[in-house]
Amino acid sequence: MQLFLGIAKKSYTNMMKRKINYWAVVIYYVIAIICRYLTNKTELLNAIENPYLKSVLTGAGPAVGAAFVFLVFKIKPILSLQGNYKSIIFPIFLYWMFPVILISTVSYLTKGTIPYLAVCSILIYGLLEEIGWRGFLYQEFKALKPLYNILLVSLLWFLWHLNFDFTATQLFFFLILVLGSWGIGKVADTTGSLIAVSAFHSLNNFFPGINAKNGAILGILLLVWIIALVVRKKMNRAAAC
Repeated sequence: MQLFLGIAKKSYTNMMKRKINYWAVVIYYVIAIICRYLTNKTELLNAIENPYLKSVLTGAGPAVGAAFVFLVFKIKPILSLQGNYKSIIFPIFLYWMFPVILISTVSYLTKGTIPYLAVCSILIYGLLEEIGWRGFLYQEFKALKPLYNILLVSLLWFLWHLNFDFTATQLFFFLILVLGSWGIGKVADTTGSLIAVSAFHSLNNFFPGINAKNGAILGILLLVWIIALVVRKKMNRAAAC
């Protein structure tokens, strides 16, 4: 009897989790779009002299929208900075300090500069976006089939950028977002960490152009992080047994 009640309770909980709060989704997205428009299409940020802060604020809309709906609709966030790691120190070192150290070291050896502020601002920008896209929207759309979830998040993410020329370049960008939504979603499911998903998000923003050196850096980061994810997934499975 207890086993039956336990199964019934679990099924009921899963059913409740599969209900999409459409009002929360709409309000989240309206806030994200408004913030994006104000920070990218108006002169709102012109008074800010710090270029790094100015850049970070252009991606704050998803975080603002997610924070609002979390509070108003009493939605408990699934992801956190620490995720399912025992200590927050590990994801911070692996996903934030490692790229800062690697990129800054290579830049110092080749150019004599240490762009740690630029790298940090890109990671923070990615974090603000991911609080919304994977921290809220991806979780809310888990009621849908995975393919529909990925495509819908990708479409809303694409439109949020407010680029409506729909050229071949923009089509390619959309395909990158679809691939990113799939991959970063896997990262979110494996680690539960916003720090981890923000790092993968930032891979597309670390360098304005790709050459042999930049490609090698991205390849090293991606290789190390994928290995870490595979190990993490195995650890999660072992812990569940």
